[in-house]
Amino acid sequence: MDSDWKRAEEALKLVEVTGYENNKPVSVIHVPENLRCIGIGTDAAVFYDPATPEYAYKVYTAQALEKKDIEAGIYDRIAGSRYFARCYGVGPNYLVLSLEQGMTLYDCLLQGVPVPEQAILDVEEARQFVRSRGLNPRDIHLKNVLLQEGRGKVLDVSEYIQEGNDNRWEHLVWAYQHVYPLVKGTKVPLWMLETVTNWYNRIDTANFGIEDFAKRVSGLFFGKRK
Repeated sequence: MDSDWKRAEEALKLVEVTGYENNKPVSVIHVPENLRCIGIGTDAAVFYDPATPEYAYKVYTAQALEKKDIEAGIYDRIAGSRYFARCYGVGPNYLVLSLEQGMTLYDCLLQGVPVPEQAILDVEEARQFVRSRGLNPRDIHLKNVLLQEGRGKVLDVSEYIQEGNDNRWEHLVWAYQHVYPLVKGTKVPLWMLETVTNWYNRIDTANFGIEDFAKRVSGLFFGKRK
């Protein structure tokens, strides 16, 4: 039943999560023994309770409580779509979400797991669905997309009320079509992925050229082979 998650309420009251400025990841200060931290973001941390295995608990910092309510509203508007997690409930500082199994596209690159085109097409469909609900699908990147039995599922909908296109997904699609075939099935070292991520996060979006960026990335991957 949907209310099964309430068995974790007492433990969730004891969780302490602290946030920082400049978009830094949160710190988990305290977590009860029966909860496990399975994810950390810039506004919240995600926890799992083996006693309620169908759910994930997204606990927000005190500074981000307003974002909790906004995200709950977004989940209401996209309810029923297979492309997103389900929101079962809202607590004073947390959301109760369906626990989604699978590997992120980021982890697929690390472990050399091939990403099928169907997963990319699923994200495109998910974006169309979001727009049909009057929202704006932003902040979709390698760590926000899960591969589930060959299909794609999108995580973290918190920015969907913001305006503007950050182009992150469009850039990933371009890279999937033009760069990914060169490394598909190969384990990409963590330091390489982190280097590319840091480069991308520092780009000047006003003067950004995806093809020039791809050449730089290709030099990182294949430069030593020449």
